[in-house]
Amino acid sequence: MAEKAINKLIDDIGSLSVLELSDLVKALEDKFGVSGAMPMMGAAPVAAAPAAAAAEEKAEYKVTLENGGPEKIKTIKALRTVVTDLNLTDAKKMVEEAPQTIKESVPKADALKIKEALEAAGAKVKLS
Repeated sequence: MAEKAINKLIDDIGSLSVLELSDLVKALEDKFGVSGAMPMMGAAPVAAAPAAAAAEEKAEYKVTLENGGPEKIKTIKALRTVVTDLNLTDAKKMVEEAPQTIKESVPKADALKIKEALEAAGAKVKLS
């Protein structure tokens, strides 16, 4: 970045109100996965935070049913609604023999929908 552009950016930041500056700091923390808070002794270095944020930005996820929950019938019904080609016997087997991989290489939006539906039925789901 050219020195002129840096100086303009500094001037622009200097002209912000306290509230606008607070919003800017929060947006930067969210964007880069860092925190302006003082790190605690023994905590991981701040450099590890961007790596963790990059790992979360995966394009595809593996959806794993960790636990069928207390009401297995609801979980079986929910599982059959999110995995359309699953018959009743296979759905029951997946719920009873959890942890089981439900789907692999699922887009983030679809993985979140599957997780939400199953957790609403009482199941525990992990995205990886």
